[in-house]
Amino acid sequence: MNYLALSKVMKAIAEPNRLQILNMISSGEKCACEILDHFDFTQPTLSHHMKVLIDSGIVTARKEGKWHYYSLVVEKIDTFQDLMSQIFKLES
Repeated sequence: MNYLALSKVMKAIAEPNRLQILNMISSGEKCACEILDHFDFTQPTLSHHMKVLIDSGIVTARKEGKWHYYSLVVEKIDTFQDLMSQIFKLES
């Protein structure tokens, strides 16, 4: 089990705005402009949040023209869920 990678994801999602961003992009790829419309912070702040999520490995970005589009890395989310289940596996 890679505890360093797991803790990086946990740190990334331990912030309420980033959790809300993850919830938004869980339904599919979103443009930064779409995400920003739902928050009361600046574009540089959004860029910071997205960098943290990308660096944790659970979000990916692509650029099309001047826009950035973000989506979940489903395989990483699945791995994260599996690892969390292993850690919190309760014996009956």
